[in-house]
Amino acid sequence: MTGPPAHATDVRAAIVGSGFGGLGTAVGLKRSGVEDFVILERADDLGGTWRDNTYPGCQCDVPSTLYSFSFAPYPDWTRTFPLQAEIWTYLRQVADRFGLGPHIRYGHELTAAAWDQERGRWDIETAGGRFSAQLLVLAPGGLSEPSIASVPGLDRFRGTVFHSANWDHGHDLRGERVAVIGTGASSIQFTPRIQPHVAELQVYQRTAPWILPYPDRAVRRWERALWRALPRSQHLWRAGVWAAREALVVGLSLEPRMMRALEHVARAHLRAQVPGPVLRRQLTPSYRLGCKRILISNDYYPALTQPNAQLITGAIGSVERDSIVGADGVRREVDAIICGTGFRVTDPPFARRIRGLGGALLADVWHPSMSAYLGATIAGFPNAFMITGPNTGLGHSSIVYMIESQVAYVTAALKTLDELGLRTADVRPEVQAAYNEELQRRLAGTVWNTGGCRSWYLDQTGRNTTLWPSFTFRFRARTRRFDPADYVLRGA
Repeated sequence: MTGPPAHATDVRAAIVGSGFGGLGTAVGLKRSGVEDFVILERADDLGGTWRDNTYPGCQCDVPSTLYSFSFAPYPDWTRTFPLQAEIWTYLRQVADRFGLGPHIRYGHELTAAAWDQERGRWDIETAGGRFSAQLLVLAPGGLSEPSIASVPGLDRFRGTVFHSANWDHGHDLRGERVAVIGTGASSIQFTPRIQPHVAELQVYQRTAPWILPYPDRAVRRWERALWRALPRSQHLWRAGVWAAREALVVGLSLEPRMMRALEHVARAHLRAQVPGPVLRRQLTPSYRLGCKRILISNDYYPALTQPNAQLITGAIGSVERDSIVGADGVRREVDAIICGTGFRVTDPPFARRIRGLGGALLADVWHPSMSAYLGATIAGFPNAFMITGPNTGLGHSSIVYMIESQVAYVTAALKTLDELGLRTADVRPEVQAAYNEELQRRLAGTVWNTGGCRSWYLDQTGRNTTLWPSFTFRFRARTRRFDPADYVLRGA
C-alpha cells in the first residue's frame, strides 16, 4: 500500500469524508494514477453515515447488489436489503482492498478551507493540522449532520434526549416511557425494535408517511455461492435491479398520476396491518405517494397497534421538564425522547467553513438556495469538487451510482488539467445558472414538487435543491466527460 508520507501536508488532493463518496473518490484517484492525496476524516474510523447510524434495526432501503460500488461487488450480503453492520464492513473491505488506509487522517475534522488565488491552492485547516491541496473534494455526505427537532423547551427536559443518528446505547430504555419524534425512514425502523421493551411508547407524527411492504429476505446460500463462482452473475442481477428501479422515474418525474397504482398497494398494506379505523385514518397520508421519501416496512404498523403504543398527531406544542405537551393540549409524561428528525440536507454546516474567490463564504453564496454545476462544482470556488452535491439525490435508486458518475467527472477534470498543462478550473457562472434553470424546469412537474407535501427535499424557499429529476443514466451521460469550455481555466 502506498500513499503520501504520514507527515505530508502539501498534497495533490484533499478529500473530506470517508463514506461512500470519499472512498469512491479515493479509489478513482488511485485508478487514474494519483497517489498524492489524503482523506480527512473527523471520526476515529471510516464509514460515514453507516458508521454513525447504529440504531436498532438500521438497514438500507436500496437492494444490496445495487448499494455497492460496481468495481467492488460484494458476494457476502446476508439480506437482499443490506444491514448497517454489513455495509460498514463492506466499506472497510473496500478501503483495505484498494490500499486507502495510509491516505486516511483520522481525527481531522475540517474547520476551514480558503482558496489562495495567487498560489492556486486550497489552504485547509483541520482539528489535526493544516494542509495545502490543489484539489479540494467535499464528500461529507448529505446525511451526516443530524437535524434536531425545533421544539420549545426541549433543552429543559430532565430526562434522556438523543437523535437516532447518535443512538445512546448506554441508556436502557426498558420499562421507560419513551417518546419518538418523527416518522421518517429511521423512525419506522427503530420504533418496532424498541416497542416490545418500553413501558409506554408515544410516537409523535406531524405527517403520515406512505409505507409499502418490505420485500426483504435472506440471501440464499446458493445465491452467494453463485456470485462467488461467477461474479458476472451478480453484475447481471445488479443490472436487473437497477433497470427495475429506473422504471419508477416515469411515475415520480414524468407522470405523477401513475403513482396511484403504488398508493393502492400501500393502502392495502395499511388495511391489512391496522384493523382499527381511527388509527388507520391517522396513518393515511393526504398527499401523493413519492412526494416524500417512499418508506418500506413490515413491522412499523403492527408496533403502533400494540397496547403500550400511542400515535399522537400534529406538531408538538412544547416540552416540559418531564413531559411533552401535544398539539391536542394533552400533557404526557415521558422518561426519554428520541429524535428521528432527519438531517440537515439543504443547509449543510460545512458551507460555513469554505471560502472561495475574494473570501466569499459558501454559505452566503448558497443563501437562500444551494446550487452547483452537475452537483459537483460551484462558480467562484476553483478546484473544489463536491460528491453528492446539490440535486444529485435520488428518490428511487442508489446514490452509489451517482457517486461513481461524479468520481469519473472529478478524475476527468484532473486529467484534462494535466493534459493541457493547466492548474485551476472554475465553472463559468452562466454555465452553472443555465444548468440549474434546466433542473428546476424539469423538477417543476415532478411528484416531489407537486405532490402536496412539505419534504426535506425542499429548502426554506420551497426550491428542490436535493433531487436529480430524471433517469440516472442521463446523469452519467452528462458527467462522462469534462468539457473545458464550461470552465475558466488557468495555468500555473
